[in-house]
Amino acid sequence: MSQTIDERVHWTSADLELLPDNGNRYEIIDGELFVTRAPHWGHQKATANICAELRTWSISTGLGEAVPTPGIIFTDADNVIPDVVWISKERLAILLDSQGHLTGAPELVVEVLSSGTENERRDREVKLKLYASRGVQEYWILNWQLQQVEVYRREKAVLKLVATLLTTDELSSPLLPNFVCPVARLFV
Repeated sequence: MSQTIDERVHWTSADLELLPDNGNRYEIIDGELFVTRAPHWGHQKATANICAELRTWSISTGLGEAVPTPGIIFTDADNVIPDVVWISKERLAILLDSQGHLTGAPELVVEVLSSGTENERRDREVKLKLYASRGVQEYWILNWQLQQVEVYRREKAVLKLVATLLTTDELSSPLLPNFVCPVARLFV
């Protein structure tokens, strides 16, 4: 027997405190619990590479910070851990709570796809919708298996796909003045 919307378990931030610290990543989006295991080596390398590129640029410009796997608590029912975020110093000062979690949208969120239909649906649909509704300006999805980057930019209240970059392309952003990174470097 399938559950109706009204019977569905509605997870909250308080529920996360009761889950085991077993290496799994627990996220809540619209009250739905998402559990992922430790990612593949290729996923981890791509995450480290994009974070390093953004961090190097951030140090040289002083405009913000890039951080891997930060907690973002939008609401009690929307609690996520993106692979990488970049946030300006101005927004960081406003959005960082006393427990060290962001309480609102950074300018840029990066997710590296994990294998599996459910993982792809989470990143391409569920998180895309969440990040758009919360005000993220850009959303990058790195596909380490295909070695490509999908770039979504905010147009009105929606994140729209504006480019799919391949290893022969360069990644840049109007959010990050003079940031240029060969896509191939993200997957070495």
